[in-house]
Amino acid sequence: MEGPCKYQLDDLDLQILSILFNDSRTPFLEIARQCHVSGGTIHVRTKKMEEMGIIKGTKLLIDTSKLGYDICAFVGIKLVNCSSCEYVSEELKKINEIIEIHCITGDFSILFKIICKDISHLHELLTNKIQTIKGIQSTSIFISLDQIVDRNINI
Repeated sequence: MEGPCKYQLDDLDLQILSILFNDSRTPFLEIARQCHVSGGTIHVRTKKMEEMGIIKGTKLLIDTSKLGYDICAFVGIKLVNCSSCEYVSEELKKINEIIEIHCITGDFSILFKIICKDISHLHELLTNKIQTIKGIQSTSIFISLDQIVDRNINI
């Protein structure tokens, strides 16, 4: 993880980020028009925020249910011991259906988000891929019924 930001963001930077949050594919000239500055200014400011790691890239958002992945679940993992966290995380990264992995505090050491085609697919992944990873003591599964909010931070 990178250290604290040494560059102080100003109102223009925040305005640029706000526009990009709404649509990361907005052309620089359109951002410039909305911000009342030149396209070159937007390019320079955006490049600077990329170099600082504030802007890490863009993502293509996909409705996974339209691709046949109807189950979204969160799985909490209790580890045998803390030293197995790195190994378990590396093994989880190899499973394509796992789309987020977080190291957390609380009852679990790791929490991940997984998408599956159906309950049988989820069961197969849990039984044959996830619970066979050395270092996992137990898992708890939380199936998402509906995603209420999906947004970026409001700056």
